[in-house]
Amino acid sequence: MYPLLFIVLSLFRFPLSESAAVKNKFATAKDSSQIHVPIGGNSWIENGKTEKITEAGLTRWTSPEPVLRSYIKFAKTGKINISLKASSSTGKSKIRVSFLGKSKEIEITGPEKEYNLGVWDVTRTGYLQFTVQGISKSGAEFGQLNEWILSGDAANGTAFVKNNQDNFFYWGRRGPSVHLNYPLPADENIEWFYNEVTVPEKEDVTGSYFMANGFGEGYFGMQVNSATERRILFSVWSPFHTDDPKSIPKDKQIIMLKKGTDVHTGEFGNEGSGGQSYLKYNWKAGNTYKFLLQGKPSGDSTTTYTAYFFAPEIAQWKLIASFKRPKTQTYLKKFHSFLENFIPDTGDKGRQVYFGNQWVRNTAGKWTELNQAKFTADATARKGYRLDYAGGKEKNYFFLKNCGFFNELTTINEIFTRELTGQTPKIDFNLLP
Repeated sequence: MYPLLFIVLSLFRFPLSESAAVKNKFATAKDSSQIHVPIGGNSWIENGKTEKITEAGLTRWTSPEPVLRSYIKFAKTGKINISLKASSSTGKSKIRVSFLGKSKEIEITGPEKEYNLGVWDVTRTGYLQFTVQGISKSGAEFGQLNEWILSGDAANGTAFVKNNQDNFFYWGRRGPSVHLNYPLPADENIEWFYNEVTVPEKEDVTGSYFMANGFGEGYFGMQVNSATERRILFSVWSPFHTDDPKSIPKDKQIIMLKKGTDVHTGEFGNEGSGGQSYLKYNWKAGNTYKFLLQGKPSGDSTTTYTAYFFAPEIAQWKLIASFKRPKTQTYLKKFHSFLENFIPDTGDKGRQVYFGNQWVRNTAGKWTELNQAKFTADATARKGYRLDYAGGKEKNYFFLKNCGFFNELTTINEIFTRELTGQTPKIDFNLLP
């Protein structure tokens, strides 16, 4: 992957005419008494091989093994009528729909239409799961599933990704991103930012970016890129705003000054552009890792940002990279941490991270502990499309949690304070690589 502010993974694309038709279909006026839940923005596939969740819904459904899971958050109990909009162009198919421990089998065939599944009881509130699995088919595919249609008292107040405007099927399936913003000491030139990060065991889900040291011009943290690869990632944005790094004028390009052993460096794009570096490192859930960032004006209308990483397995500070940012004259500011999922197909899996013992050091060498954090979340959360996000204080750590369709919810902009530890970072700056 790559982080929220940088790489947008490609979605399956239809030819223009088909994609436009899908958008027009979602724009059609709906019965106001019905709730239409697009499968394309609210569903995941378990055990899928060829199957895909696209803008149109579930497609390329050839095997009976995959299970489609759609999530909707209910605010009320009571009765609902459920229908499923589906089509099967290659023959007749039998499928099984399940909800709250009950199931119903239906046959689908021919062009897209609504299949009424009858009245069901919603016996509890919160996130609930609709599942679909294929039973038999006469053609090459089981068919295509487009949307759920709900009506009745229990359908009122439901939360889900409502449409694909502004590409929210993609963002909704990635899940809400959550942040901690750390207030800074007033009127001080902050040169160093220190943070400690612990990912609990079994919370290191593929697609997670646990960002420790965010600042006004970039970010620094650790990722789970795949089942076999993990990275320590440090990036700095160019002052030239573009999603195409090749369009950045030479006088506004990020310059790499140095990098650590085995560190890869290059450019990034798609969500802003700039210089990027990463170390492939197999960090372990349950262990605590230390992140140290320096930001210092260079005296020539540039600022140099340098990132160091400390792993208990190697017990020494390791240089990740040092970048020079042009048209910039500033010390460190806008400190934050965040948690995001950057792979839509893992947006149904929960993850959590702890941040502790945050400190900053000014140009005079004075350390100040940061023991306050403001919780915020992205547009996916603020629009109410995904409500599985949380953050706050646990023991003497700040924490962030997202995805997985849990039901506890933290108020956006709530401020948390942890106890002061007084544990000033023990760093010999003269020995840093």
